Amino acid sequence: MHMHDFTGRRFLFLLGSTRSGGNTEALAQQAAAQLPSDVEQHWVRLAEMRLPDFADLRHDGDGSYPAPTGHARTLLDATLEATDVVVASPLYWYSVSTPTKQYLDHWSGWMRVPGVDFRSRMAGRTLWGVTALAGTDYSDADPLVGTLEKTARYMRMDFRGVLLASATRPGQVADDHDAALRAKTFFTP
Repeated sequence: MHMHDFTGRRFLFLLGSTRSGGNTEALAQQAAAQLPSDVEQHWVRLAEMRLPDFADLRHDGDGSYPAPTGHARTLLDATLEATDVVVASPLYWYSVSTPTKQYLDHWSGWMRVPGVDFRSRMAGRTLWGVTALAGTDYSDADPLVGTLEKTARYMRMDFRGVLLASATRPGQVADDHDAALRAKTFFTP
């Protein structure tokens, strides 16, 4: 399989950091730079999307959710347009960042918006993760990896793993040469 197998694919990069230009974003950019030029890339900074707090309405009335509006609608549409969803979240307390968790919480509501068919439409698409963490013990990221892996399994998506790098201060990811090598081939089909 060669990179041209990505013809017609649309990658949605969801940046989950609360600041721009961080190590996770840099790592995602390193990996994305290897994608063929004809592969669509859509980059979204989740912290700028101002999602409403997620409310669990499953047991109210008929359990359906209102159609999302504003930034939530933008994110829903971007998610449904993507063949590949890349969650690029730094490791916060062993899991995904707050903006990332909020985005994933909204999946639960989108599955219950009449006429959207979110879960069935996401089946067969591909989910990837990218994260930078402090320290070199990659097992610290196991809860984050597990969140994405179980999300993909529940949604019947193809989970392709998480690109991990060790970095604390901004820009430090550039010093993780092993991660740079893995980034070069991360999106290889």
